[in-house]
Amino acid sequence: MCVDEAASRGHEFEIGIRFRRMMEERIARLERNATGDEAMVERLENGDHIRRQLRLVAAQREEAQRVRRFLDQCRIRAVD
Repeated sequence: MCVDEAASRGHEFEIGIRFRRMMEERIARLERNATGDEAMVERLENGDHIRRQLRLVAAQREEAQRVRRFLDQCRIRAVD
């Protein structure tokens, strides 16, 4: 069973604070990259390039949401 399936079924995960911080940094990096890549669309002229760029942005935002959903199902382990 993958993490998304387990989370959707109400399973709770226990993670360390360092791992949580690392995942939060990943979310922030994905969102920053998506914002920058979306801004790049204005400079593109080729329709195929624009579509690929927009797919990249959508994938980055979806991955950020997926990690955020995972963290919502987690609790912090008492001892790291």
